[in-house]
Amino acid sequence: MGYGQETMIEVKVAGIVIDNNSNSPVMLLKEVANDKVLPIYIGPAEAAAIAYALENVKAVRPLTIDLMKLIVEGTGAKVKRVNVTSLRNDTFYAEIILETNGKLIAIDARPSDSVALALRTNSPIYVAEEIMNNCHTVMTLDEETKLKELRLKLRSTDIEDFGNYNI
Repeated sequence: MGYGQETMIEVKVAGIVIDNNSNSPVMLLKEVANDKVLPIYIGPAEAAAIAYALENVKAVRPLTIDLMKLIVEGTGAKVKRVNVTSLRNDTFYAEIILETNGKLIAIDARPSDSVALALRTNSPIYVAEEIMNNCHTVMTLDEETKLKELRLKLRSTDIEDFGNYNI
């Protein structure tokens, strides 16, 4: 893809929820302009990295995504934005747009890693309009309340509750 040739829609991370059927974490990307939400299944470690960023929790040692941020910044590059660009064979694809030496570079990445990096660099997050139109759901007020309750529960959760994942 690269550089957002298609129409892109700005989103924010509405939160991380657990799918009751699969017991898998789901990242919720909500359109800034309305109530459309794009759910993307992600791994537990990625969910923890995103939840940490949302709650401003600092790990004792840098997470992999923190290391990525340090490498990007250490080379003088800047994360301009991240784009969720496509859906192929039930897998979402994303790209991280870096600016370095006046040039834009698109780096292929998973949406979860892209979003975790965007949260750490205060960079905007976009989803291709076609994906949002075909894959969205609408978040109701009740779901937003449940999401806030989950955030409160996560704040009081011990890191060891994430299982075998070292954070």
